[in-house]
Amino acid sequence: MKLAAHAVILAGGRGTRFWPRSRTRAPKQLLNILGRESMLVQTVRRIAPVFAPGRLWVVTQAEHAAAVRRQLPHLPKSHLLVEPEGRNTAAAIALAAVHLRRKEGDALMGVLPADHVIRKAALYRRIVRAALRLAAERGAMAVLGIPPRGPDTGLGYIERGSGVGRTAGVAAFAVRRFTEKPLLAVARRYIASTRYFWNAGMFFWRVSTYLEALERFLPATAGALGALEPWIGSSSYPSRLRRTYRQLENISVDYSVLEPASRAGSGLHVYVLPAPIGWSDIGSWAAVYELLAKEAGATVSAGPFLSLDAAGNYFWAPDKFVAAVGVHGLVIVETPDALLVCSRGRTQEVGAIVKQLEKQKRRKLL
Repeated sequence: MKLAAHAVILAGGRGTRFWPRSRTRAPKQLLNILGRESMLVQTVRRIAPVFAPGRLWVVTQAEHAAAVRRQLPHLPKSHLLVEPEGRNTAAAIALAAVHLRRKEGDALMGVLPADHVIRKAALYRRIVRAALRLAAERGAMAVLGIPPRGPDTGLGYIERGSGVGRTAGVAAFAVRRFTEKPLLAVARRYIASTRYFWNAGMFFWRVSTYLEALERFLPATAGALGALEPWIGSSSYPSRLRRTYRQLENISVDYSVLEPASRAGSGLHVYVLPAPIGWSDIGSWAAVYELLAKEAGATVSAGPFLSLDAAGNYFWAPDKFVAAVGVHGLVIVETPDALLVCSRGRTQEVGAIVKQLEKQKRRKLL
């Protein structure tokens, strides 16, 4: 029997490194960081040719649910899964899996982040289709591996093993192991070996495969959500969901499921498909600059600007004319109530500003 393929988009998180634009109720995935549409809407448009209408699901948090509904008005109401609180990716994916099992019995799941950039959309869709074909096998898990552009210590890595042939013309390899955010010296060794890919957080498997793996590797979460499943669609579901979520482990799917699944003797088959798709997780304002700058030293601005002896800057002040004199490598982001001025080389630290604002209880700025 051919299983229906469903896309599950993970749209939680705050994206604090994109403050002051990103706020509690307007996180990165709901903003138009690149282009006119939000990252979420861009993600949905990109995958629409692969998944049939009505087979899209979004997992988000309570404070973002209304905005997601506004941005995706055609999403079926029951396909917006609202977490009462964040419990990381293992729980978010499991929540989608039990809803799918309740509706479909079994199905294919493509688990995709809501806030990434993919430049080569047609190639991406071709690789996604191949991953879904691999994932149709019982006990199979497929992940997309991004050819690394350098020794990045902020990303997870996938080490490939032996090749397993081609699926729909796309090469696939057995996964030897997953490694989360290595030290710089280790990341450099990975790059030199040519056996490693970046883990972009895009996963494909059957509902049954994921839930059976969860029962083995994260049994408390599996049991709690399994007990919730019969109540889906009932009037008591929201209150039961809140109680259930307090019991769930706060852990990523990479640590809790994929790492043990890839070990010898697990009985599961984990595959990586190389995906040279022009991917970026745009984790900071500097990453936005790098994607938009047409040449080295260019200044990028969301609105009109004039520069004199100024280079390598990023300006977000779309409603103002910006004049820059003698400044280099700056990020300046303006909102009605805040102004960020930051060296482009330190934009990863913007999240620390948000933590300070939280300590000071400056809620209007959060």
